[in-house]
Amino acid sequence: MAHTNIIGDMGKLLASTYTLYLKTQNFHWNVTGPFFQTLHLMFEEQYTALALANDGIAERIRALGAPAPATYAEYSQLSIITEPQGKQSAERMVEMLLQDHEKIISFTKKLLIKATDQGDEGTADILTTRISDQEKTAWMLRSFLDKG
Repeated sequence: MAHTNIIGDMGKLLASTYTLYLKTQNFHWNVTGPFFQTLHLMFEEQYTALALANDGIAERIRALGAPAPATYAEYSQLSIITEPQGKQSAERMVEMLLQDHEKIISFTKKLLIKATDQGDEGTADILTTRISDQEKTAWMLRSFLDKG
């Protein structure tokens, strides 16, 4: 069974992923400009994937024997992702999402090392999938910005 620090970190990952989900959906609804259609569709694909990720992370926390954080109050305390303030340009939206995905990738890689060190293969499996999926999303966002 996982140690409580893994459960706590999984809660932080859930809060951060949920905050990123909400931020991405916000940008989907509010993007404007010449790349509206492209970004509107891309953001929808991304927030849909994040919704599924939220469910998987929460279910893993439950499988580890703890309640999953599930309120905005908990998420605001736990998340490493911040909410946007004011109106953003389409390019700034993409930049912000790229930075957020990179933050979560970095956090998840550290958590993967902990889970592996503690022999928590189930959590490690979920984290490996999260890293792979978010690295792909970061690549797409980076490519939109023409940053490779």
